[in-house]
Amino acid sequence: QVRLVESGGGLVQAGGSLRLSCAASGSIFTIDVMGWYRQAPGKQRELVAAISRGDITNYADSVKGRFTISRDNTKSTLYLQMNSLKPEDTAVYYCNYRSRYFDYNYWGQGTQVTVSS
Repeated sequence: QVRLVESGGGLVQAGGSLRLSCAASGSIFTIDVMGWYRQAPGKQRELVAAISRGDITNYADSVKGRFTISRDNTKSTLYLQMNSLKPEDTAVYYCNYRSRYFDYNYWGQGTQVTVSS
């Protein structure tokens, strides 16, 4: 079992920055991929960024060049640095830890990010 707790969300003006953190505890050794997803009102949850055990990163086209995903060496903390924020980035952001074939798939409780125009 893995427990995930996000922090760092809040209200920011367009063009501003926020850094999200996700603290993980438990059986982290089972985890191969860590990621951030977001869900805006009335929309499906979507992948924002992911990082693999081998530090391969993947970003949604809408955030490339603005967001950066990173983690500490122990995989116990995942980060998402968000720069040049836009109103369309407003959503609840969720941390996700999973094994390669989704045998294990864990979610945090989410943190609200609101970008005002």
